[in-house]
Amino acid sequence: MKFRPCIDIHNGKVKQIVGGSLKDAKDQAVENFVSDQDAAFFAEFYRNLGIRGGHVILLNAKDSIYYEETKRQALSALAAFPGGLQAGGGITEKNAAEFLNAGASHVIVTSYVFRDGQICYENLEKLKHEVGKEHLTLDLSCRRKDGQYFIVTDRWQKYTDVALSLPVLRELSSDCDEFLVHAVDVEGKAGGIEVPLVRLLSEMDAFPVTYAGGVGSFRDLELLKTEGKDKIDVTIGSALDLFGGPLPLEEVLKRC
Repeated sequence: MKFRPCIDIHNGKVKQIVGGSLKDAKDQAVENFVSDQDAAFFAEFYRNLGIRGGHVILLNAKDSIYYEETKRQALSALAAFPGGLQAGGGITEKNAAEFLNAGASHVIVTSYVFRDGQICYENLEKLKHEVGKEHLTLDLSCRRKDGQYFIVTDRWQKYTDVALSLPVLRELSSDCDEFLVHAVDVEGKAGGIEVPLVRLLSEMDAFPVTYAGGVGSFRDLELLKTEGKDKIDVTIGSALDLFGGPLPLEEVLKRC
């Protein structure tokens, strides 16, 4: 298990939010932390520590009045740590190259691949052709419904008809380099991880998976390590001392 850093950008600011509270209407979100530092500061911080593979996430829709500033922040972070960070949020085959050229190692995609509730294989092929499988991370962030975890799109606001299962994970793994999975119902709450989801993700062998959501204590971190069979990487946001939380980053890195 490795620690993967995050830089979440909303309304032009680096933030930690409650994931399920995000709304495009009026660019709303329940905030846990808003930084006085810009995105490049955090990218340089991670670069100096040698922590690679983090995620820069643009949390505004493209029609938001804040989108351009959010994008500017994201691009500045990528430039500050070339090849060390991935970028996601509104990525399509038309703009993916811009983020890679700006320094992203991968682009992270959900909504463009999951359209009208289903997997859009045409768009997936377009992305693979544009950036290469080796530069593509699929974000399979999900919410629980009827006892299953369904992939959600459009900044976690819309359910798809695609429930996560081992066959789905194995099928999609042939089309990308990594998975990023936010457990949206617990994202930003630091109240415990989604154990059934972690167990499902742990069934993937020799394929990189990063889990985010609910880690609020070292007990949660150890539970993730155990239930994930020490194979799943972790992102910690609101609970990290870097973002005003109780968990010292230095200790997190030791335990991971």
